[in-house]
Amino acid sequence: MTTLKHIENQRQELQVKLDDLKTQGERNVMGQYSTPIALANDILTHAKNIMPKSGKIRFLDPAFGTGSFFSALNNIFPSSRIEAATGYEIDEHYGKPASQLWSKTKLNIQLKDFTKQTPLLEDEKYNLIICNPPYVRHHHLKGQKERLQAKALASANMNLSALSGLYCYFLALSHTWMKKNGIAGWLIPSEFMDVNYGRAVKNYLLNEVTLLQVHRFDPNDAQFEDALVSSAVVWFKNKKPSKNHKVKFTFGGTIDNPMHEKEVSSHVLATENKWTRFPLSDERQVNGEPKLSDFFSVKRGIATGDNKFFVLTREEIESRSLPIGQFRPILPSPRYLKITEVKADENGFPDIENQLFVLDCKLPFDEVKRLHPELYSYLEEGIQSGVSERYLCKHRKIWYAQEKRLESQFYCTYIGRSDKEGKKPFRFVLNRSNAIVANSYLILYPKPELEKEIYKAPELNERLLEALNSITGKAMLDEGRVYGGGMHKMEPKELANVPATEIQKLFDGGSGQLPTGVCVA
Repeated sequence: MTTLKHIENQRQELQVKLDDLKTQGERNVMGQYSTPIALANDILTHAKNIMPKSGKIRFLDPAFGTGSFFSALNNIFPSSRIEAATGYEIDEHYGKPASQLWSKTKLNIQLKDFTKQTPLLEDEKYNLIICNPPYVRHHHLKGQKERLQAKALASANMNLSALSGLYCYFLALSHTWMKKNGIAGWLIPSEFMDVNYGRAVKNYLLNEVTLLQVHRFDPNDAQFEDALVSSAVVWFKNKKPSKNHKVKFTFGGTIDNPMHEKEVSSHVLATENKWTRFPLSDERQVNGEPKLSDFFSVKRGIATGDNKFFVLTREEIESRSLPIGQFRPILPSPRYLKITEVKADENGFPDIENQLFVLDCKLPFDEVKRLHPELYSYLEEGIQSGVSERYLCKHRKIWYAQEKRLESQFYCTYIGRSDKEGKKPFRFVLNRSNAIVANSYLILYPKPELEKEIYKAPELNERLLEALNSITGKAMLDEGRVYGGGMHKMEPKELANVPATEIQKLFDGGSGQLPTGVCVA
């Protein structure tokens, strides 16, 4: 007799074999990332802990793959409790071998697109839905968005943005497949807790069901080696929430034995944009605390459309006899800029090794041909290699002219890694040159009143840089977003929302007054 352990060993071997027959790109387009069996067992163990101690289990996995959750179901629950088990799998590459593997079990596997199926009658629905839905980004959903949006709204009252990933639609569409008081556990990217498109998902979790627990894994411990996402398991019951409901937020460790834990009121969650604050941070206090937006306007660095073509070294410009006047100095990416203060040479260029320049020519093509034949030849190379047809270039009035963006004295890195020792993933740079930055940085433009103070006392720049780099990593991470492997990102609005008490102290120290117009309510 074939044991469950033997079938699971076969399944793991099958998963590796099937994955190897696909390229990373093919799996990425379809969002196919198998759940490790240890994690699947952890999830089903928690499901058993929160399910009624008796009664039959009707199990559904809308994105079955080879069946790691079904394997864990059979490992954790006695066979006598499993009344029905159904799995949907759109890709026959995985579905057909999985169907053969589990052919002698209670599994009913459907090789169909779950998003196109019609839910069953109430007594045929499921009281346990466990799923690791396909992590397909919105730009791979062309031609499907309107259908999916309409079904999400009808199924779960979830009004999803066109920027939503496929996992959001799976979550919404499964709602009508759940029995009343049924339990669901979803292994999904934690980014929904921070991004704008995640608001519809959070509204659903707060208003349509009873959100029980959100367990976020330590981003330094990525659950999927081949997917750069930070994972969370979201647990809820198909029941409207009580008035004063509280949600358990856990972080690190396992679902039942986390490193950190905090209960958060649903009223707090309804007004908090960044759920990843919990459980490591307390709820946000409205205390008139100054923010960076009180002192700076924050913008992205420029997006060239093709850095390899547009960004050249001084040696490359000189060897091609290109006109330096049609280029702007640009700082290297943060990984190659180890200093926090960039000084200027006699030309205003960054006083660093390996100076870089970005092509930023505003002349019409015919004028370039007449005035700068060498540059004209270089642009012809860009046309022939397809650079001019890239998305950003194609939508510019002059395809080789960069967006208008003034240089600034203050830049902040846009992306960086943290670690378990608490290394700060972001840093600020004082720029004394004429260099602009690419979109691997954010630009901080001092607001007029602060600019006046800097003009009156230029040494304030160094003190501002010190204050900016004194902002704690935790304060920054509370506003940013995190991905797998401890990769953190900071969008302009998020950086603008970072507390700026260190900057306020610069002005409180003497007269106790901030510059006029920079005062914080």
